[in-house]
Order: sequence, then C-alpha cells, then structure tokens
Amino acid sequence: MGNTWFGVCACVDQASIGVVERWGRFEKLAQPGLHFFNPLGGEALAGVLSTRIQSLEVRIETKTKDNVFVQLICSIQYRVVKMNADDAFYELQNPREQIQSYVFDVVRAIVPRMNLDELFEQKGEVAKAVLEELEKVMGAYGYSIEHILMVDIIPDSSVRRAMNEINAAQRLQLASVYKGEAEKVLLVKKAEAEAEAKYLGGVGVAKQRQAITDGLRENILNFSHKVEGTSSKEVMDLIMITQYFDTIKDLGNSSNNTTVFIPHGPGHVRDIGDQIRNGLMEAASAQP
Repeated sequence: MGNTWFGVCACVDQASIGVVERWGRFEKLAQPGLHFFNPLGGEALAGVLSTRIQSLEVRIETKTKDNVFVQLICSIQYRVVKMNADDAFYELQNPREQIQSYVFDVVRAIVPRMNLDELFEQKGEVAKAVLEELEKVMGAYGYSIEHILMVDIIPDSSVRRAMNEINAAQRLQLASVYKGEAEKVLLVKKAEAEAEAKYLGGVGVAKQRQAITDGLRENILNFSHKVEGTSSKEVMDLIMITQYFDTIKDLGNSSNNTTVFIPHGPGHVRDIGDQIRNGLMEAASAQP
C-alpha cells in the first residue's frame, strides 16, 4: 500500500517516515499512521522516505599491483536512519550515486596495492575499508550502512585461462609424482616377493634332496643288514637300476610326454648309477 495524502490528511505506511513542512520549511517527522495538516497554516507533507534496508550492487573495474585488470562486484545494504530522516531528505539528491562514488574511490585506492592472490585472500579487508569510509561519510547525511559484501572478483578472461592452466599443470605434476611413487612401491614389493619365493623354493629343493639322500641311506643300510654278503655299492646299483626302469615306465605310460631318446643298456645304467652315487657322496661330504 502506498503513502497517500489529500491536503488536510495523509497516511504514512509502516517502515516509512514522513517529512512535514510549514511554509516550505522543515517542521517535523511524521511516523507511520494517519496525520492531519492545516493547509491554512502552511502545513503540508513534503515527502516520505522508506526505512527498509535497500541494496545497491556496484561493479568496479580496477588494476592490481601485478598489472591484472579485475572487476569487483560489491553489494551495499543501507537504510535511512529514522531520527535523521530530515538530513537524508534534504541533504542528498541521489544517495545511490553518492554511495557508488565513494565505493569507487576506496576500492581503486586499496586494490592497486595488492597482488591478485592477495586480493582474493584479503577481499574481506577491502570490504571492511569500504564500510568504514561509507559509515563516516553517509552517517552525516542520515544513512546507515548495514553490510558490505564483496560478492565476486572477476579477473580478465585471459588471466583466468592462465590461472586454470597453471592449476591443471600443478595437479598433473602432483598426480605424476603419486603415480611414480605407486609404481615404485609396486616394483619393490614385486621384487621382494620374487626374492622370497626363490628363497623358499631353494629351501624346498634343499629339503627335498636331503630327504632323498636320507631315504637312500636308510634303504641301503636295511638291505645290507637283511641280505648277508651284499655290499653298499651293490645295493646302490640295484636301487639305481630300479629307479631307472621306473622312470622308463613312467615315460611310456604318460600320454602328455613326447618321445625321449636316452642311452639304454647295462653299461649306461652303470654310468648313471656312478654319477648319482658320486653326487650323493659329494653332497654328504659337503655337509658340516
């Protein structure tokens, strides 16, 4: 509902303040509600001001210390002080232009002393400086500055692209470092696993050979004790011949094996037995 007046009476809305004049001179402030005036006495309602909080968005283009052109978007919330509404009514013709001029002046005095990175980090300090200046100036005109927000800082498009490329390059570099460290750990773990597997394989082979040696020794001793007149060499030859024929049998029965040509005959069997016996003797003599 708007403020209305009909010469002898007027209605001032809530969140508004009226200015009453007598013969063109300020007389008093009219609070919200219905008011009667004496036209014959020169009394009239000169105007009405809103006491609601108003918002003004200001765009300022300036240059930083490192020669980067930026655009700052500043939002100012202000209102008329009820007790000083007459100053706001009579002193300023256009308060929005006045506020905008002071914002330009303060921002263009502070930002050129900062680098672009410092501006992003200290935008709250810029807003604080603007607030202090506006409170000091606009308070004398009956206005209260409620809040100042530095909404956005927009560098030149070429600068934004360069900053994005730098950020992307840094992230790629960091990703490469992490990837290299992961591959290094993987190779180290793989090498450790291979070394451990080879060690365990060697231990297994050594234990297997030791068991074979112990078994042959036990068989030779048992056979020598049970069959009188036999020597250890004869028993060893018999065992070797038995193992030899078992091997020939396994090769012949297996369907997965290809044809294998090996020396065959009593003399060759004796040579194989001598080689195995010599190997076992060397292994036994090498033990502590």
